[in-house]
Amino acid sequence: MANYQESAREFEKRWQEYWRENDTYRTPNPGDADFDASKKKSVILDMFPYPSGVGLHIGHPLGYIATDVKARFERMRGHNVLHSMGFDAFGLPAEQFAIQTGQHPRITTEANIENMLRQLQVIGLGHDPHRRFATTDVDYYKWTQWIFLQLFNSFYDPTVEWKGPQGQTITGRARPIAELRPLLESGEWLLDEDGVPQPKSVIGEGVKAEGKEIDRAIDRGRLAYVDEVPVNWCPMLGTVLSNEEVTNEGKSERGDYPVYKRPLKQWMLRITDYADRLVADLEGLDWPNGVVEMQKGWIGRSVGARVNFPVTTVDGADEKIAVYTTRPDTIFGATYMVLAPEHPLVDKLCAEDKKGDVAAYRAQASELKAVSAKDDAEREKTGVFIGAYATNPVTGEEIPVWIADYVLMGYGTGAIMAVPAGDQRDFEFAHKFGLPIKATTKPSESWLKDNAPADAGDLDGPALAALYEANPGSFKTAQTEIGETINSANDEVSINGLSTPDAKAKIIEWMEGKGIGRGRVQYKLRDWLFSRQRYWGEPFPVLFDKETDQVHGIAEAALPVVLPEMTDFKPQSNEDPNSEPEPPLARAKEWMEVTGIVLGDGSVLPVDAAVGSKYAHDGAEYEVRAFKRDANSMPNWAGSCWYYLRYFDAKNDAKFASDDAAAYWANSTDKDGKALPGAVDLYVGGAEHAVLHLLYSRFWHKVLFDLGYVATPEPFQKLFNQGMITADAYTDARGVYVDIHDVEMRDVDGKKVPFNAKTDEQLTTVPGKMGKRYKNGIPPEEICDQYTIDTFRTYEMYMGPLDSSKPWQSDAIVGMMRFLSNVWKVTTQMERTDSVDGKIETLVHKTIAKVTGDIADLRLNTAIAALIELTNALTKQNAVHDDHARALALMVAPFAPHLGEELMSRMASDEFGAKKSVIKFDWPEFDAEKAKDDEFEVPVQVNGKKRGSVMVAADADQATVEALAKADPNVARHLEGMQIVKVIYVAKPTPKLVNIVVRG
Repeated sequence: MANYQESAREFEKRWQEYWRENDTYRTPNPGDADFDASKKKSVILDMFPYPSGVGLHIGHPLGYIATDVKARFERMRGHNVLHSMGFDAFGLPAEQFAIQTGQHPRITTEANIENMLRQLQVIGLGHDPHRRFATTDVDYYKWTQWIFLQLFNSFYDPTVEWKGPQGQTITGRARPIAELRPLLESGEWLLDEDGVPQPKSVIGEGVKAEGKEIDRAIDRGRLAYVDEVPVNWCPMLGTVLSNEEVTNEGKSERGDYPVYKRPLKQWMLRITDYADRLVADLEGLDWPNGVVEMQKGWIGRSVGARVNFPVTTVDGADEKIAVYTTRPDTIFGATYMVLAPEHPLVDKLCAEDKKGDVAAYRAQASELKAVSAKDDAEREKTGVFIGAYATNPVTGEEIPVWIADYVLMGYGTGAIMAVPAGDQRDFEFAHKFGLPIKATTKPSESWLKDNAPADAGDLDGPALAALYEANPGSFKTAQTEIGETINSANDEVSINGLSTPDAKAKIIEWMEGKGIGRGRVQYKLRDWLFSRQRYWGEPFPVLFDKETDQVHGIAEAALPVVLPEMTDFKPQSNEDPNSEPEPPLARAKEWMEVTGIVLGDGSVLPVDAAVGSKYAHDGAEYEVRAFKRDANSMPNWAGSCWYYLRYFDAKNDAKFASDDAAAYWANSTDKDGKALPGAVDLYVGGAEHAVLHLLYSRFWHKVLFDLGYVATPEPFQKLFNQGMITADAYTDARGVYVDIHDVEMRDVDGKKVPFNAKTDEQLTTVPGKMGKRYKNGIPPEEICDQYTIDTFRTYEMYMGPLDSSKPWQSDAIVGMMRFLSNVWKVTTQMERTDSVDGKIETLVHKTIAKVTGDIADLRLNTAIAALIELTNALTKQNAVHDDHARALALMVAPFAPHLGEELMSRMASDEFGAKKSVIKFDWPEFDAEKAKDDEFEVPVQVNGKKRGSVMVAADADQATVEALAKADPNVARHLEGMQIVKVIYVAKPTPKLVNIVVRG
């Protein structure tokens, strides 16, 4: 009979063809004839991959194989398993290739997908092909656009208390935008300082919207809204860049062009409305602690205060400068104020004799400067006093008002209260312009010593503290630590002596009582900038009225909005930082121009009719108006925010998923029958997606949950971050990476040394990542061809814990092929016996118990280790019992599915003929009693040093074990002439150790 490797070369291809022909991995949905609703469900997914033109290397499939093992295991345990993979296919690489070559990005993308699918099929992944899609598929991004419209047509009400479908009480909910108008008209909702509608019960004071202001307020309150915000503008690329696309040197990552910070109108998603729920709902998820903390850190919840500083305009009118501060406890140290140069109050406050200086500074500040590697704290401070004074509301002192470019109108209120003793930028500004510095927080002794003036080095702690309190400006830096509050009292309130948290709480309470300000929760999280000036992305499903510039959503019946066919994909580029964006879509003139009618719900239905004419629709007559499309496209985050939901019902044309499918695949319970909050049972991917992808997905999911489209409040119940497979790379004398296929290891003085096989040059080894840049990525098919597919799969799972990084070692994979060869030998070549060896029976049941638990918890390397131990024990037998061989074959099957199919089709041909695949076989059950050892080997120590070991029965009492231990010949020699002081016996849960303590 042929050996394993020779046999596998034939049967691996045969079984892959069999899977395709028999649709083995199709999973039925509710409503399908073969769907069994009584089965437990398991949704097991990998993070959406981008179809790179380079394809996969051997490091990529680590997580894919792990989820495949888990999915096969759960299928064998009788679960309905949803396991598929699509592609996050919108992206810059394909668009950049299109810009360079003129080839449509869809052609490039689909070719990349085809190549990646080929590679995924090579490694035997059991994905359901009927649920596969790409974000670039028109019938997929139709639903991405539909979800955007749900955001556009909703607002968030933080006061609503409601019961979710799982019975949970929730505070805050997205509501239809039509319900906002009566709230504004009645005055239940007011406009806050930023013009955003908020419940009066939340903000206290505000402005009641009237007339056309109500329409503007409604647009401002949408979960998807247009705003002018500071962005990273790269005129040479003709697009806005995310922070991640800008280098530390302030250049574009692609092309190394200057990037400028400037305000532009962009689509924004109001993710900040969900900040509290995004933090609170992490509680019920099974996620790595590190990821949870990163999510919380990114959201950055802090409690501060919105404070009003009274000021009088040049016309004698009373005004207020509103600021937000995270440290209201330091307000007694606010000695000046700074406004952004474009702040609307500047003109009202500027003294006549300061207008020239202010105009000159504004002109200077308005000139766009390239983003610098230096942050605000490092830049030289500039500014101008505008000749006005505000009143510090807690001290009553008049403090000067300045303008400076380190305060931006797009952040916060566009104004700050400057506390130079507690903020480094304010500290430097105060020093430069001779402004007062007042201490409000007592520093630690170590800070005082580290930052003391040069002439105060000999002072002790109390003397330094006194010096700081009297003259904090003489120290080297601002003191930004929290601590005991000082110099902070007036005739009505004192916060001296309080810790920072207590001082904040007390001063906020006092200010609220006086009407000076209100406590407010603030977040580091900002609303999500959602526009890109690119072709290759989802078009926005909105239209702008050409006469009024009012934005309308497209009527849902008109979806999808399909990208126009184009041949020039390059955004308009130039060197002028003040240039206006001209995205590629703007050149599709016919596509950009739309005629349509505004329906009763405010959406626009495009129609083919002349502007100004009348158009009949659903029994009503409408005026046809002219509209223009948005020339921007959505970022590639859009399609990857919700794709896991589409797997539930991927071919549904009427909904992103039917109600029955969405409810079945999303709802799970724990062992006590309590509903779990997450829809996906297991989600595996790299830790590099720990923040943004997960945060954005959770936000979209919560909006859909609030609107009743999904059944759970969270998308992912269990998150697992797989580690990385590392590999050595090799460089030549120039430091240039050499292709791994050109590297040859040669023996030099008894050591393996890398050489370039083409040039004979000795190379330098560079340990680290695997990838295209390092030229050390090996396609998985190369390893599969050399060692078999199942060997490659099993080796990757055996290399180490799934969540750890581990180095690829080509010479070590041979051991895994040896293991599978032994499995082949045990199951196909060894004699059978009807007699049951007791020790082997125990080992089989122990192995079933361990492998079952290990696969369930993704301890896949230790599961394989247990299988190796069992296989080695079986190979030492003269003959093998059928039950033991069967158990081994079934346990190996999730790791080595081709081998599993081959073995079960041979060992149980009739059963296989009925079930059609090993994944339909029942997972082996273990007998807890049989998994117990009858006897144990117990090490025996004398004074802590091992001197022997004895075999003892599992139920042996201590006296019996001690007697056996003392009778061991080597132990007895070490006891001769010694006095036994005591015997330590570790007996639970099984006999573990005997330590005999003696003295001479």
